[in-house]
Amino acid sequence: MSSGQHTLPRSTWLLLVGLTFGWGLNWPIMKIALAHMPVWSFRSVCVIGGAAGMFLIAWAGRRNLVPPPAHWGRLAGTSVFNVALWNLCIAYGLTYLPAGRSVILAYTMPLWVVLLSRLLLSEPLTRRRLTGVALGLIAMGLLIGSEMAVLRATPVGAALVVAAALSWAVGTVLIKRFPTDLPTTSFTAWQLLIGGAPIAIGALVLEQARWQPIPWPAAFAIVYNIVVAFVFCYWAWYKIVSRTSAGVSALGSLMIPVVGVFSSMLLLGERPSWQEYAALVLVIAAIATVVMPTRKARTKD
Repeated sequence: MSSGQHTLPRSTWLLLVGLTFGWGLNWPIMKIALAHMPVWSFRSVCVIGGAAGMFLIAWAGRRNLVPPPAHWGRLAGTSVFNVALWNLCIAYGLTYLPAGRSVILAYTMPLWVVLLSRLLLSEPLTRRRLTGVALGLIAMGLLIGSEMAVLRATPVGAALVVAAALSWAVGTVLIKRFPTDLPTTSFTAWQLLIGGAPIAIGALVLEQARWQPIPWPAAFAIVYNIVVAFVFCYWAWYKIVSRTSAGVSALGSLMIPVVGVFSSMLLLGERPSWQEYAALVLVIAAIATVVMPTRKARTKD
């Protein structure tokens, strides 16, 4: 395994910054949208809109759009975990929990990725990686500890969000275990379309009678989700995963819950506590374990 797989390559740093703010800001935005729209309808519009945008970009860039016949099963399997289950569990979880607490639980994902990567990909449990996981979990524990009363009062919501985290972790590891021979743009488009199809069918069957005009906050949330959260962020995530190991890419995402917590405070009126600031420091330290080059890499430079 090359040194680039033990740390985040510099080519992914800007992608990670954009991903962090794009997905981090989306947590309170999703909460606002779900106050005005049913779960399946909101997610189906966002996912299918994102898929259409990605296919348009892939077509304009003259990317290969058709995967090898043997890879359709891989596309379907990973899209179920990365798109369908993740989006539905998160959306329903947000109807029970505050946005800030939901994002914290969701980003227990790196723990599951590191463990599954060891079992399914034989990725080493390096000292750096274990340190990053430990720092991230301490940070999550600080944030969750301040809201234990909320979590105990809504165990279904907490279970849904943790299930989403596990689903995303499984999908990430499967992408590395069973790679698909497609450019990232085309791969993202198929992931969103295949994973979004059952969500769209569910919206038609379960919620069509509840459709009505939506206010501008929900309309803004839809546009933001299609353009930023799905077209850009899903593409950026798959690009990062393709350039490094599953465990390293997962640890690199740990700043997203911090942005989610603080943006929820700004947009939804929550107030920061010492736990939030302490968690921010710990998460920055955790990300440093996969961003800073190894001694061997520095020697080569």
